[in-house]
Amino acid sequence: MATGYCGLVENSVGRPEEPELAFEFLQEFWGRGFATEASRLIVDRAATMGYEYLASTVREWNTASLHVLSKLGFTDTGERERDVEHGDSLLLRLRL
Repeated sequence: MATGYCGLVENSVGRPEEPELAFEFLQEFWGRGFATEASRLIVDRAATMGYEYLASTVREWNTASLHVLSKLGFTDTGERERDVEHGDSLLLRLRL
């Protein structure tokens, strides 16, 4: 049974040389540490691959994902993608 996904995707909003960390898990698996654990593995692998930075975008209202990214060391760049319908997206960055 699939619980969700976590990995690196092409960065569409930040710097082209930094991939984007993306994760999404089914609601029934929230709060169990899957996002943090899987993301930490991806971040470690990205560092061994030689990336200097990773990016991640998250909706401003998504406090759970913001918490995961904060635990991993991502910081808010101050850049926003405005979206009145779904909520603004924040761009976060991690130096590896």
